[in-house]
Amino acid sequence: MKLDEFYTEFHHWLINRGPKYVGGIIIFFIGIWFIKWLRNRLRTRMVRRGIHSSLQPFFLSLTITAMYVLLVIWVMNIIGWEMTIFTTIIGAFSVAAGLALSGTFQNFAGGVLILLLKPFELEDSIIAQGQDGRVVSIQMFYTVLITADNKTVIIPNGKLFNEVIVNVTREGRRRLDFEMRVGYNNDMEKVKAVMTNVVNANKDILHDPAARVGVISLDNDCVRFTINVWVDPANFLNAKINLQEQMLKELAAGGVNFPKPGF
Repeated sequence: MKLDEFYTEFHHWLINRGPKYVGGIIIFFIGIWFIKWLRNRLRTRMVRRGIHSSLQPFFLSLTITAMYVLLVIWVMNIIGWEMTIFTTIIGAFSVAAGLALSGTFQNFAGGVLILLLKPFELEDSIIAQGQDGRVVSIQMFYTVLITADNKTVIIPNGKLFNEVIVNVTREGRRRLDFEMRVGYNNDMEKVKAVMTNVVNANKDILHDPAARVGVISLDNDCVRFTINVWVDPANFLNAKINLQEQMLKELAAGGVNFPKPGF
């Protein structure tokens, strides 16, 4: 009797539920094949579009994982399994993880945007977060700079991307500005000629755009000359030191008088 009841129940289940399970299994294997095909297509497309190599594995993994999750949920719905408890668990876990890792997610999102939008690249010199240095590494969560005095600065990408970034390398040249103070008792045409000759003779100076030398202000105790020249961004500090030293040397050799300190 029990055996007959079992066969009856099994036959009833096979008629009512069997097609759903068969359909779910077929869709599952078709979905697996489609996801594998999609993975190869995505990998090729990202390479063609020039997406940064650091981002390709992440985007590929994220997309494929999401596809697998959607496939499993779809198959479970076809079979007829209840998703209420499963959905609640996933939702609670997502909220807890989001609260615990909010800062990390912000840095990660900043890293993704930096690699995608490229406000700077490796070896660029930038000014950001009060730091001035050369970019030596762009990671998913932070960016590493080396300053002129050889300090390693690690900046979280979340803060870096949400603040002002000054890229001094992108344009290929950087303007160097400084002033020289001379006394009123000098021949100003001679002073300007000496300064101009020093600028023209300096090998660190780029001559396109042209340099500019002229009076910027007239103070009570001196005349202020401004010197605006263009240099290679990587050679900015050396060019500034060399040009100022040579300027002082040539002005002194030409008999130019400087105002006394504290006058």
